[in-house]
Amino acid sequence: MKSRSVAVSEALSSRSVFGAPCWVSLATRDLTAAQKFYSAVLNWDWRVGKLGEQYRFASIEGVPVAGVSVVEGLPDGAFAWTPFFATADADETVARSQERGGTTAVGPISFPPGRAALLADRDGAVFGIWEGELVAGWEEWRRAAPAFVELHTRDALDAAIFYAEVLRWASETEGCCTVEYADETVVLRSRGDIVARIHSGAADSARDPTIRPRWQIHFTVADVQACAEAAEIHGGSILVEAGPAEAVLRDPDGARFVVNHGMAPRPGLRTD
Repeated sequence: MKSRSVAVSEALSSRSVFGAPCWVSLATRDLTAAQKFYSAVLNWDWRVGKLGEQYRFASIEGVPVAGVSVVEGLPDGAFAWTPFFATADADETVARSQERGGTTAVGPISFPPGRAALLADRDGAVFGIWEGELVAGWEEWRRAAPAFVELHTRDALDAAIFYAEVLRWASETEGCCTVEYADETVVLRSRGDIVARIHSGAADSARDPTIRPRWQIHFTVADVQACAEAAEIHGGSILVEAGPAEAVLRDPDGARFVVNHGMAPRPGLRTD
């Protein structure tokens, strides 16, 4: 297989792609165990970057994939994958979230070369924001892994309004993300690429109170079934096995993620 290399280039700023998913990060209790699990399941390599010894950057053949950090004191069930969205101003974004019923868990705090905050929307789905320099090879990341991020929530249109106002989607500012509605799903595009979806079921269906709103991270893999088997062998589990095209997995800490074959994940896959 031909290796994909990341060229060294001028750093890309969050201002250039504001509103778009720009990174995904995992909170774990055991950094070494997490590295072993995801290396076995997703064939990731690891390096230490600018965020210190308690944070690891994962990559595949030089393409940055995700970050993993140690978070102490979290209860069982709180370890999770979180998408981060690019913003031009973290303070303003946090203020807009709070004004619209969102909550702030952490930040904004400084993580050179940028600033980050951890938020939740008004239905409780957790997401992060990032202001500053993007990870080297970010353009490759967007096209390689993850395939996209997806929010499964109780009311897709209400959620889309919240995120559009907080993250400046569909604004008149040049370079902003565009939003469209297709197949009962809100679709977010950045520079023409589909980068996120928001789904809540059929348009004429009642809000489902049993749904726990959450962002799901989709990773592209060559063999879905092999990843699922490796997850079980290394202490994880299979939550939803949808055949050779897609599966929902859980790591040993309980963090959920989706693996897809190719770049066409099926929207609306439930993990509950």
